[in-house]
Amino acid sequence: MKMASDNLAMGIFLFSQITVGMLGNSSILFYYVILIFTGKHLMPKDLILEHLTFANCLSLISKGIPQTMAHFGFKDFLDDVGCKLIMYIYRVMRGMSLYAMCLLSSFQAITISPSNSRWHKFKHRATKYIGPSCSLSWLMHMLLNILTPARVSGPVYNKNVTNWVNYGYCSWFASSNVTIKLYMFLLCFSDGLCLCLMACSSVSMVSLLYRHKRQVKHIHSAHHFLKVSPEDRATQTILILVCTFAISYSVSSIRLVFRTSSKGPMLWGVSVFLFLEICFPIVCPFVLISKIKSISSLFFPCCGKR
Repeated sequence: MKMASDNLAMGIFLFSQITVGMLGNSSILFYYVILIFTGKHLMPKDLILEHLTFANCLSLISKGIPQTMAHFGFKDFLDDVGCKLIMYIYRVMRGMSLYAMCLLSSFQAITISPSNSRWHKFKHRATKYIGPSCSLSWLMHMLLNILTPARVSGPVYNKNVTNWVNYGYCSWFASSNVTIKLYMFLLCFSDGLCLCLMACSSVSMVSLLYRHKRQVKHIHSAHHFLKVSPEDRATQTILILVCTFAISYSVSSIRLVFRTSSKGPMLWGVSVFLFLEICFPIVCPFVLISKIKSISSLFFPCCGKR
């Protein structure tokens, strides 16, 4: 009885958080749809945010909804094909979110780089290749995760089967052979490369903004009524998004490693860390809404006027 009540409470909590996250991401997508149909010109950064928001939506759907239904007590609501499809979509969206964040932070670092910087000459070239880069990334992640469906099946309740880890709605084949290790190394290498680029570009942006703030400190001191400077707002946005993504991605990576090598039940990985794993697609749209004036003025007119 206590286990059932705990699962119900977790299900209600996850459902509320996923609903909030879907509303936020849907609002961002709706905003860009309005811009497209009204013929407004989208900046390269907007194109990256479109892909990031779309990936966030599908991540919440493919990861959060099945897990929530499992906590509510639903069983066997996904067959073998459904499990393979859901897990494959989530893996592709997870990789696409990482790439979009890496591309967003790198592009922003190039954009705000000073004119005497060696990165400034790549500004126009980077703007030109944003669209093709995003399209190529979708294809790359679909190919990288092509083996995921082969290792996923519907729920396996037979206790004698030791190589399958049951997650309530799907089962994952846990193996430690050489082929799987090489495949995992390829995935980790591509993800690690994106993480390194994202970390370096974020540190570079924070450093540039800090130096710029010190240079114009006397200007802001003259306008003392400004509580938060533009540099502070930009730095806060970068730090919030990067830190949230780092926490979410780290938890997801830990679960992936144990899910690949472990042959026993991992209840802690299913319930305790699930919210941390999906916290980025929940928090990200509200950070964007609060920091981008054009979006906040559309959904919160009183804030935009003020």
